[in-house]
Amino acid sequence: MAVAAFFFVQGLSFAAWASRIPDIKNMLHLTEGGLGTVLLALPLGLMASLPISGWMVTHYGSRKMVLIGAVLYAITLTCIGFVSRTEQLVIVLFAFGLWGNLTNIAVNTQAVAVEQVYGKSIMASFHGLWSLAGFVSAMIGSLFISISIPPQIHFIFIAIAALAVITMAYKHTMPDSSKSEGEEQPMFVKPDRDLLTLGLIGFCAMVCEGAMFDWSGVYFQEAVHVPSNMTTLGYVAFMATMTGGRFTGDWLANRIGRRKMLQLSGVLMATGLAIAVFFPYLVSATFGFLLVGFGVSSVVPLVYSAAGRSTTMSAGMALAAVSSISFIGFLIGPPLIGIVAQFADLRWSFAIVGILASMTAVLSSKARLIQ
Repeated sequence: MAVAAFFFVQGLSFAAWASRIPDIKNMLHLTEGGLGTVLLALPLGLMASLPISGWMVTHYGSRKMVLIGAVLYAITLTCIGFVSRTEQLVIVLFAFGLWGNLTNIAVNTQAVAVEQVYGKSIMASFHGLWSLAGFVSAMIGSLFISISIPPQIHFIFIAIAALAVITMAYKHTMPDSSKSEGEEQPMFVKPDRDLLTLGLIGFCAMVCEGAMFDWSGVYFQEAVHVPSNMTTLGYVAFMATMTGGRFTGDWLANRIGRRKMLQLSGVLMATGLAIAVFFPYLVSATFGFLLVGFGVSSVVPLVYSAAGRSTTMSAGMALAAVSSISFIGFLIGPPLIGIVAQFADLRWSFAIVGILASMTAVLSSKARLIQ
């Protein structure tokens, strides 16, 4: 429950920021292009912290780092609400990405340790709580926007709630083993073949996830041709089954095995995208996106769980290596769709994403760390 609380707090903080992006844009008088450039600061901070986060978690222990990361993440959220210039927002978002990833690596390392105590798959449920927190925070954001609460007050409210949960949960987190805390490892470690395979599985899934987050509304508008008030239907369908799938994914993985679960996930993603591409109609495309959401839901949690069992490096370093490769997919997926759509058609873009999604099933059959 303590580790789950940290997942919830992280999802709560991130979604609070995401819900107020339009307000921040208006406050700083940013154009669409200007906002797009500014928003790159967060993933750049995340990518910059990937190697150092793994080293810090390994050297100082995941328990200390999850506390430091989560506290700094909540404090940085409040700073976003008080920026008055674009360059300030860039700096604060870069820091938000740094602390967010430090917390991510540390809390997933904690989750791997909890899972080993349980002796069965529970990682997807942890990630499900992050998604659930996103829904809760989005509703809070909508409420505050409707009653004209400014972002500063909104972010302070979320930060206080997050710090209260952190204070209560921290003492119950998993203690670091004497073997892992203070363990000497180089800051940059080349992932072995097994971790590289896991990273590629995560890469393929996160290309698909990034496409859904950024392009599902556009797809329903331009390919499915739905009325303007229904453009978010595909995204809602995807998010619903992704969140639900994370809470049922562990049960299914424990019944059929993690390898078969990942293979099933790849098939569901590819099938869902194929339905949406070949039958671009409201009902069929929505059904396709429902399948994609369920397919995506368990891939990253299962990949992280497998990485944490690496015998060649510590859990923190292994998670950082696999996260680095996976997250590249999340970054390049949306631009790839735009480029292909520019020269061909949006449906062709989604077809390519479907092919990559199918590779999740293929690579899962070759991953030796997946049992």
